[in-house]
Amino acid sequence: MGTTVVVKIGGARAVDPEGALADIAGLEDDGIDVVVVHGGSTAVDDALERMGIEPEYVETPSGVVGRFTDAETMDVFKMAMAGLVNTDLVTGLRNQGVDAVGLSGVDGGLLSGARKSAVRVVEDGKKKIRRGDHSGTIKAVNGGLLKTLLADGYTPVVSPPMLADDGVAVNTDADRASAAVAAELGATLVSLTDVSGVYRDPDDPSTLIERVETPAAYDELKAAAEGFMSRKVMAATEALDGGAREVVIADANADEPIRAALDGGGTHVLSDALE
Repeated sequence: MGTTVVVKIGGARAVDPEGALADIAGLEDDGIDVVVVHGGSTAVDDALERMGIEPEYVETPSGVVGRFTDAETMDVFKMAMAGLVNTDLVTGLRNQGVDAVGLSGVDGGLLSGARKSAVRVVEDGKKKIRRGDHSGTIKAVNGGLLKTLLADGYTPVVSPPMLADDGVAVNTDADRASAAVAAELGATLVSLTDVSGVYRDPDDPSTLIERVETPAAYDELKAAAEGFMSRKVMAATEALDGGAREVVIADANADEPIRAALDGGGTHVLSDALE
């Protein structure tokens, strides 16, 4: 297998995947293997709203905000992510001439790991323990399945949920899922989002951090990342620690967004930065 790129397509409302889908077709014509991993937070929220279910977001002690996934929310999550979003992306890729195959993390035991028996949250400034969360942390990726599909000319399109060690399908963060896949395949990870990368000043795109290849630059990156971007930086760290070649955080709505990222656009994080 030649060069492999894992493309994370974000689930934010402002992300239009069409440019990325067309780009993937061109990359594959150039002999580059592509694996797509996608989120779908907006689709999940929309589905919850249509069903009259109020999504609940919680903050961890480290400041990361995420959805609390109870059993009812998990059912909606499976419908929206592995159903609606995954099918739409596979459809879009096939319309571009790409032989795409949709997979949830449960299929073939693609993404597996430990379920969180409880999560630590901060409510009204106080640390608390919440139980009943349907989420987990990926510990293993079935890289053989992905390599088999790629070798046969298919483009895997991977969606959470993952399979927990207690045999239950649970939510897992799509950024960290893409990191785990990139690490397993020794690939370059291109994480597409609704901004051009990580900014030193989150409100000023002109302060884009372009390259991170020293520990000092990495410390600056972590300090600059806020909110959802802190999750992407954490995922970048996990990808590089696990064996990924490089991580690029870039604009999904740019012209030829994946090529632009690979050609130097966005924020490039190199493994040397973690040493």
